[in-house]
Amino acid sequence: MLPAPQWPQITFEKLRLLSPDALTIATLAAIESLLSAVVADGMTGAKHKSNTELFAQGIANIASPIFGGLPATGAIARTATNIKAGAVSPISGIMHAVWLLIFMMLLSPLIVKIPLSALSAILIVVAWNMSEIQHIRSIMNAPRSDIVVLFTTFILTVLVDLNVAIQAGIALASILFINNLMKSTRIRRYDEDEETDDPDSIVKKTLPPSTEVYEIDGPLFFGVAEKLVNTLTTLETPQMVFILRLRHVPVIDATGLHTLEILNEKLKANNSTLILSGVHKSVNQYIHKTKLHHKIGEKNIVDHIDKALQRAEEIIGEKVDR
Repeated sequence: MLPAPQWPQITFEKLRLLSPDALTIATLAAIESLLSAVVADGMTGAKHKSNTELFAQGIANIASPIFGGLPATGAIARTATNIKAGAVSPISGIMHAVWLLIFMMLLSPLIVKIPLSALSAILIVVAWNMSEIQHIRSIMNAPRSDIVVLFTTFILTVLVDLNVAIQAGIALASILFINNLMKSTRIRRYDEDEETDDPDSIVKKTLPPSTEVYEIDGPLFFGVAEKLVNTLTTLETPQMVFILRLRHVPVIDATGLHTLEILNEKLKANNSTLILSGVHKSVNQYIHKTKLHHKIGEKNIVDHIDKALQRAEEIIGEKVDR
């Protein structure tokens, strides 16, 4: 008989104890399923829907414990085998579940008579196939950071347990990703502009007198905030106008916004004006949500370098007239 549904007793203590492991398992299941979907896309030429996949998996994993089941996820090995067998639609997955149900309901008396030694041999073969030795060999040619994450997760899985290994692996991968992102984000002066083929390159523009132009390439987040302030506020001779080009800044976080606020205050203290040029729509929305545009000035936030240069001429003219 199938187990009867039973709603678990939920307490704050249980939530506190189980939440870390639950989040770890959910993250692992989501990554594995999406990776399986990508592999299936490559084999079939189709295009999966990530949101649909994760939503359905979430519903299944909520219902499974009610019947005493374990969390479920997509598996690359089974997915590849299924496709190679000729599967072309989700019906194959449904039939797989139906056949498992039939085996459980009708053939369980025969299944329990299978020797454990035979089952252990099957598990060894399955574990070997799941290890994907060829994939590990290819990772050995990857960047050193990926190799470190792989072996750290592997060692912790063997010595501690899977949940700790996954948590440590995700944390380490996140730190290395942030470090790489910090290295890839550049802050350069206008005379260091290398994009000579760009029609909006600052080297092709005529700068007004007493104007400094810097450009950021990459996301403006907490990892580069200090570098931005140090770069732009250690100038020997502060200019009247400071143009900061953000056309290559796709995203900004709270620390990035606070950095712009600090930069604006320091420039004002030196009798300089900050102009933000090429501000993306999404970045501009956050600037307005935090009311930062009131401090910088609505006229000093523009979407193109030509407008920024024009605004710089206006500011310099006003200051000179005084």
